[in-house]
Amino acid sequence: MTPFSIARLPRIELGAGVLGKLPAIIENYGRHILLVTGARSFTDTTYWPFLTDQFKQRKITWQHATIAEEPSPALIDRLVRIYARADFAAVIGIGGGSALDAAKAIAGLLQVQRSVMDYLEGVGPELPYHGPAVPFIAVPTTAGTGSEATKNAVLSVQGENGFKKSFRHDRLVAEYAIIDPDLLTGCPPGIIAANGMDALTQLLESYVSIKANPFTDALAVSGLQAVRSALIPLYHQQGKLAQHREKMAYAALLSGITLAQTGLGSVHGLASPLGAFYPIPHGTVCGTLVATATRINIGSMQAREPGNPALAKYQHAADILCGTRFNNPETAFNALTDLLAQWTDALALPRLSHYGLQSAHLDKIIAHCRGSSMKTNPIRLSDDEIRQILLERL
Repeated sequence: MTPFSIARLPRIELGAGVLGKLPAIIENYGRHILLVTGARSFTDTTYWPFLTDQFKQRKITWQHATIAEEPSPALIDRLVRIYARADFAAVIGIGGGSALDAAKAIAGLLQVQRSVMDYLEGVGPELPYHGPAVPFIAVPTTAGTGSEATKNAVLSVQGENGFKKSFRHDRLVAEYAIIDPDLLTGCPPGIIAANGMDALTQLLESYVSIKANPFTDALAVSGLQAVRSALIPLYHQQGKLAQHREKMAYAALLSGITLAQTGLGSVHGLASPLGAFYPIPHGTVCGTLVATATRINIGSMQAREPGNPALAKYQHAADILCGTRFNNPETAFNALTDLLAQWTDALALPRLSHYGLQSAHLDKIIAHCRGSSMKTNPIRLSDDEIRQILLERL
């Protein structure tokens, strides 16, 4: 077995109703907290008065910041300035990936009081981060990004000169990940689709990553099995919905753990510039590209690296996702990419041109796609191969 190491993970509480444990967990740190949520997705539910009533009973005081869209460095810096003197015992992020990433970044900067631009990868001086960070507790309300288990806060500036970069450090990992599948109840179908395909892509890309190891492989396989049985019926609101929500929450968590240890691949390499230059939701990028990117990866390895171990992993992924045993690799590869394409269509994920991308703009996307995610793709793709992925999903 090749030696490997596993970076820090949060303590995990997963199960229906575990949101109720949050007040007692907070008390381990203190009684004055910053709550960071989405604009309305959590506060408009019955869980908000339930939680705040619990806080009042326990004499936990809080201030409340809302994140209405993907967080920018300017927003993080502004919120840090507002709350820097509040002496919070913990920062609690409750929401989707944007709320969790914002809360994570704020927790990392409240006691440092430097601009997050000083620490963003690939932007500015990239100073080493030494902390200290305020304890961070993550409570996801969607099943996709896995941010509850990662050490990076993804921040975006959108537009012609935009970027999508990470503030990343082990000190930013959540102390606790409180994963209550009941919080997914009422999630709109479009969010289920985009987030579910994000989790699927993260599991698949971390499974075939050049940094994968037996520990992460076991988690990725378990996550893929959960997605296989739950994503499509949850989207269509069919069958045992509580079980489907639980499986997708579990899969998203595992995708966050595996990506944090192994890195990702070509889909996420492209997601960075696509999300920076165009108003394309991250999960939509993943869902619309994963079938084509998988096929291009497989074809490139067959042509140039037929002994690449990722080919056997793609074959096993086909067995898992298709629910059958393939003895012939070519049959498995075709079945896998066909299934991913079918899911993209079934989940109504739009093409890239829907958000304004045109073939004349592809050179800029390609020039900005070779960040950390592309570096762990199982094979180095040429510019022409990357262009083909984009062209097929325009």
